[in-house]
Amino acid sequence: MVDCIFCKIANGEIPASKVYEDEYVIAFKDINPVAPVHILVIPKKHYESVLEIDTEGSILNKIFNAVKIIAQQMNLTNEGFRLVTNTGEQAGQTVKHIHFHLIGGRDFQWPPG
Repeated sequence: MVDCIFCKIANGEIPASKVYEDEYVIAFKDINPVAPVHILVIPKKHYESVLEIDTEGSILNKIFNAVKIIAQQMNLTNEGFRLVTNTGEQAGQTVKHIHFHLIGGRDFQWPPG
């Protein structure tokens, strides 16, 4: 997508603090972190939201595999972490490219909203 900031990051047009990258997924530090660890995990291919992803498709497997690797790298597997995706404006989605917030390194409350 032409004006998508996450597509530009995935294509290397905009720099980001990458923590993970493979053929299908890229992950980088959030510029406005809400926790000591706050990583955005995105597919390189543009999907506006979770509603566009085929739930049988392998991209979710690739994203969750990346999350597992990153959580291990960031020493979150014993402490725990939260994985969040927002769908739609009312839910707080500000970038129309599906992304998962991997956040950890502190205690969280419930409910989150």
